[in-house]
Amino acid sequence: MTLEPRWYLIHTHPHAERKAAAHLQRQGFQTYQPRYLKRRRHARRIETVSAPLFPCYLFVAVDMLKQRWLAIRSTIGVSSLVGNGDTPGQVPAAIIDDLRRREVDGLVMLERRARFARGDRIRIVDGAFAGCLGLFDDMPDRERVAVLLELLGRKVRVVIDDLSVAAA
Repeated sequence: MTLEPRWYLIHTHPHAERKAAAHLQRQGFQTYQPRYLKRRRHARRIETVSAPLFPCYLFVAVDMLKQRWLAIRSTIGVSSLVGNGDTPGQVPAAIIDDLRRREVDGLVMLERRARFARGDRIRIVDGAFAGCLGLFDDMPDRERVAVLLELLGRKVRVVIDDLSVAAA
């Protein structure tokens, strides 16, 4: 009786996902760590970087009958095998398949939704209007938001980067 490899979840040490994956692959395990494009602000610049979709977690495919799966727990970079007590919890293959279907060039494409509802009060935290309060109006594209500001006695619609606003 042979079982197909099944997917399990590993909790890794902080920022050690790649190290754990490399050591697991050397031991003959197949690993999967979904990544996505993350926008971040650094030194007044906005940059796009590849980041783990689930920081500190890694999927591993294991054939429990053929592979020495207990070795996973002592692998460099691995904190623990996620499960119930000593029994690792199996991840449905449909979850892995769905994540892989969403990939384009090795990166998972996520739906982008507005963080605010129309009319929510927001504060601009960066740029020429930093410190101003306004009302969220719209999200014209994936990376910008439209804000209604009270300027010179009337409402003015300003479109700015979505990382430049926060809840008021």
